Amino acid sequence: QVQVAYSGGGSARVGGSLRLSCTAPRFTENGCGVNWYRKAREWVASVNVDGSTNVPDSVKDRFAVSFDKTTGTVFLQLDNLRSEDTGTYFCSVYGGLKCVYDNWAQGTQVTVSP
Repeated sequence: QVQVAYSGGGSARVGGSLRLSCTAPRFTENGCGVNWYRKAREWVASVNVDGSTNVPDSVKDRFAVSFDKTTGTVFLQLDNLRSEDTGTYFCSVYGGLKCVYDNWAQGTQVTVSP
């Protein structure tokens, strides 16, 4: 399995912002997509295999996803944070036979306080 590396996360106040990143080396060359989840596998963003991106309606006004093909890094921008955004955020790489990454291994913690 290929290791996924995280950065970003941490603590913020309600209304603040954080930027999370996960690096899954060569995920675009390998024909993979990447999903961001939080807590009990609540989906919050996707980079699809075709390079398009999605976020669910529940967070689309506050969360944005982007990626850097050269580094295999997927960014999750969290704005106007709420206390319920607190939790561990994970990347999950999916796709074909080349998309074997250590999903769910670590994650990054977000803590939002009043």
